[in-house]
Amino acid sequence: MELTVIAHIENVYTSKFGVPRQSGLVEEVVSRIVFEPAYRVAEALRGIGDFSHLWLIWGFHQANREGWSPTVRPPRLGGNTRVGVFATRSPYRPNGLGLSSVRLIRVEKTPDRGETLLVAGADLMNGTPIYDIKPYLASADSHPDAAGGFTDRREKRRARVEIPPAEGGKLAPEDRAALEKVLAEDPRPAYQADPERVYAFEFAGRTVRFRVAGDLLTVLSVT
Repeated sequence: MELTVIAHIENVYTSKFGVPRQSGLVEEVVSRIVFEPAYRVAEALRGIGDFSHLWLIWGFHQANREGWSPTVRPPRLGGNTRVGVFATRSPYRPNGLGLSSVRLIRVEKTPDRGETLLVAGADLMNGTPIYDIKPYLASADSHPDAAGGFTDRREKRRARVEIPPAEGGKLAPEDRAALEKVLAEDPRPAYQADPERVYAFEFAGRTVRFRVAGDLLTVLSVT
């Protein structure tokens, strides 16, 4: 079986660090799905606007590792405890496929790239290849009472975010709001808690540097 890239995603996540750990966590970031020329066929999207959410099947195109391991060390468990790869959403899998649920904002026609999809809540890096798109069906896909395995037994780490006005002013208002939500999810690996360590990542064409002390995350610079 061969997989064909049908589209790519465009957004402000230009580095792996800072991308939300799951889809739906940061709806403030709007992404655009741009189809490859062979799939820029309006009829293929007929009826898609009637759905509020979509499933994206995509590829971990920057998870560079040869072979695979039957166990992985999820950051949620501190990076030291191993669990089975099929009990995780690790990118290091026999087949590097990701699955994400996103909210469809609208179908938007562009003059040079045909019909595109604007979506919210994506956890894909800019440029990620997409192999398929399917509608999300609440009647079949939603399981409110589902058990979350080891993720239910770990308290989720969140942060209070402080962005100095001088630094926040370097971003467009919508990008600042999105950045605050991304940082509130505390993008650090769970096993890192050094209050003096400075972290940096690319976001919306800027380099954002920050430090975390306790539950307070302070942005140091936006350059």
